[in-house]
Amino acid sequence: MDQSMYPAATRELAKQRTELAPDTMAAFRAFSASVFAEGALSKKNKQLIAVAVAHVTQCPYCIRGHTEAALKQGATDKEIMEAIWVAAEMRAGGAFAHSSLALDTINHVHGQSQG
Repeated sequence: MDQSMYPAATRELAKQRTELAPDTMAAFRAFSASVFAEGALSKKNKQLIAVAVAHVTQCPYCIRGHTEAALKQGATDKEIMEAIWVAAEMRAGGAFAHSSLALDTINHVHGQSQG
């Protein structure tokens, strides 16, 4: 990772984060463990979802961590790449879908200026 933009995720930073808000950190860890536990979705599928979401949110730490976790849960390289393509489509789809806001504004502004 580019050190000038993203510092390495070190034990020291993790310790500092925990020391500054220990109760919140404990709650977050418990929440995370609950979310990624085996359930209606397998641990592997949850990690593939996390890989896709991490690409949409563009969190480099999440991309690395959840890609590694997906591999440890048995995801294949192809499954991970397919999840990333789903994320890419969803991100592009959001821009496409929201174009209706711009089109509505164009129509509204042109409608007002023509009257």
